[in-house]
Amino acid sequence: MRRPIIAGNWKLHKTINEAVTLVNSIIDEVNKTDVEVVVCCPYTCLSEVKKALAGSKLKLGAQNLFWEDTGAFTGEVSAEMLKEIGVEYVIIGHSERRQYFHETDETVNKKVKKALEKGLNPILCVGETLEEREADKTFNVVKNQTLLALKDVSPLDASKIVIAYEPVWAIGTGKTASSQDANTVISYIREVLKEIYNDDISEEIRIQYGGSVKPSNATEIMQESDIDGALVGGASLEAHQFLGIVNF
Repeated sequence: MRRPIIAGNWKLHKTINEAVTLVNSIIDEVNKTDVEVVVCCPYTCLSEVKKALAGSKLKLGAQNLFWEDTGAFTGEVSAEMLKEIGVEYVIIGHSERRQYFHETDETVNKKVKKALEKGLNPILCVGETLEEREADKTFNVVKNQTLLALKDVSPLDASKIVIAYEPVWAIGTGKTASSQDANTVISYIREVLKEIYNDDISEEIRIQYGGSVKPSNATEIMQESDIDGALVGGASLEAHQFLGIVNF
């Protein structure tokens, strides 16, 4: 059985002091759960948050990385730098990175492979825009994004990846795909994984839902057959909201 995974994507929020305060307020509850819980912090917070969560079950994630180890890439952060801090997970290909920073399926693939090479677990984001959904292109979009992101990724490495299905139209809008709709798309992604690899790998890879997840809808979402967790945005910034999802 796949272990549920709830990851908080803090985005551009939290100073170091605020980050440590938030982590300290959720650690005790996280230690009581069998769910895997990850907080994906801004780069500036990672070192201090790692110290704060030492000895707990809470895992540390980053929100991005670069695909080269070193070089003249001003403003970028490498996988090696994240590993040195103690980061275990890294979000790759989030829709905001694609929209605002022009990330492509090719660069997402480079980042996935670099993360795996350095022993980081990618949280790979795929999902359609509202226009694509209304044009009945959802399945084509998520299939292409998945295929291209996993190009030349071995079955052994693929099993370490978490996929996050995040319909772009549901991120930060308050709109949420119905649990049944989300499960249908996630089930389809699992079929795509069977095409790329095999049934065993497809069943092993965990697939989250992301898009305005809240305590009020977490239970319904997590009861679906193929949904293994949630990538949580705004609700991850407040302890009681995030714990309400963790304790779905």
